[in-house]
Amino acid sequence: MASNIGMMDSAYFVGRNEILTWINNRLQLNLSRIEEAASGAVQCQMMDMTYPGIVPMHKVNFDAKTEYDMIQNYKILQDIFNKLKIEKHLEVNRLVKGRPLDNLEFLQWLKRYCDSVNGGIMNENYNPLERRSKGGRDRNSRGSQKATKSQQASNMHNSASGYTVDLNKMSVKKQGRGSAVVVEVNSLEEIQALSDEIADMKLSVDLLEKERDFYFAKLRDIEILCQTPELEDLPVVVAIKKILYAADTKESALEEAQEYLSEAICTGETEVESEV
Repeated sequence: MASNIGMMDSAYFVGRNEILTWINNRLQLNLSRIEEAASGAVQCQMMDMTYPGIVPMHKVNFDAKTEYDMIQNYKILQDIFNKLKIEKHLEVNRLVKGRPLDNLEFLQWLKRYCDSVNGGIMNENYNPLERRSKGGRDRNSRGSQKATKSQQASNMHNSASGYTVDLNKMSVKKQGRGSAVVVEVNSLEEIQALSDEIADMKLSVDLLEKERDFYFAKLRDIEILCQTPELEDLPVVVAIKKILYAADTKESALEEAQEYLSEAICTGETEVESEV
């Protein structure tokens, strides 16, 4: 059972779209971005689906927007991990910031863990909507009442100041005796599309930087090993260093290294034969 898996495990090469599909299909959600799962509620329900009934769903806040509310969800998740003796450290302070890479890595780990428990098979007897209603009904009702009151207050303020606001078209019109003044901005859909594109690009950059740093560290370890006095003069080590220190990036140094190694091996065999 995978509670601790290495960073080069195949789990961490599962893409964003596959993770979102996994969440949406199993929990009957409609997430379009990884950071939408930053509240910890999705992770709690994934554990509830994997171990039915283990999560006190009435305490899970699916409407969590503030870091404080999100942290409460992660406390529930940590309690579940402790009960199951899962040794997984939660970087809560980073996850609640909604950064795509941090949340993607955790969801990749979670998918691998859940798949290791249930073999990647969906629990057909689990009703995610019914389980969510255990904790979301009253909260959603209160949230709707607050939103309605806020909207009414906003409308009263706009009417009093002589402005009308069309949120669908995102236009502002001033009512008065003179000609109307209209300020048009991009539609909400266009803004959302651009925001999603920026988030995807940022996630790609973060993944590339992480991969770069990982392989650079590996190369540095190999370099240090090759500089060991007892090994640095061995033919295979010399061949490796030819590749590491090749100056021309346009051509591969592999051919030169292979040629050197072949010559060294032939020379060694000749010396052995002559001694015999």
